[in-house]
Amino acid sequence: MKQFAGIHAVLFDLDGTLIDSAPDLAGAADTMRLKRGLPSLNYANYRPMCGAGARGMLQVAFGMGPDHADYEAMRDEFFANYQACMLENTHAFEGVAALIAALQARGLQWGVVTNKSERFALPLTAAMPLFASAGSIVGGDTTPFSKPHPEPLLVAARRLGVAPALCLYVGDDERDIVAGKAAGMGTVAATYGYLGRASGVADWKADAQINSPTELLQLLSQA
Repeated sequence: MKQFAGIHAVLFDLDGTLIDSAPDLAGAADTMRLKRGLPSLNYANYRPMCGAGARGMLQVAFGMGPDHADYEAMRDEFFANYQACMLENTHAFEGVAALIAALQARGLQWGVVTNKSERFALPLTAAMPLFASAGSIVGGDTTPFSKPHPEPLLVAARRLGVAPALCLYVGDDERDIVAGKAAGMGTVAATYGYLGRASGVADWKADAQINSPTELLQLLSQA
């Protein structure tokens, strides 16, 4: 198993990596179907695409992409629905609290880099005690760029005062790995997350993979 030596900080994607927000994201989209007299879709249809936020949920619920004439109005409706329910069923994945405690015990800093806009990311993380010790929360609109661009990761590293080469980035989507590599960080694919529907995780060419949050600790050399 690959080990990373000299790591000073670990950065994480949010949805599908630290928290399971899929029930609330799916619920916000499915409410839109019910409002229009359409039958509810099985949760299993939504879950793989939850990492893509509104774009993913509207694609599943209505087969609608950003080029659709009604996309912006539908996206705004989805956002309003999600803002109203985003703390109802969202929770940290099993093992995440133990992982964060262990990182702190080792003297490692940690933070979050998500494509979720600050409108949702900041109040959501502020409402969950888990994130009180996070050194940085970078949203999808904190910078002019979002992942797979590396800038959000570089901003998070600067806020922590840690060189990118001394950071790991952990995420459950291919764009997380692309962003991490572009930022010069070690990359870890969280295979317990949403993963999307495109390529297999092996094709992302992350430096390592983990099947549960606490497996990350095995990758961090304590030498």
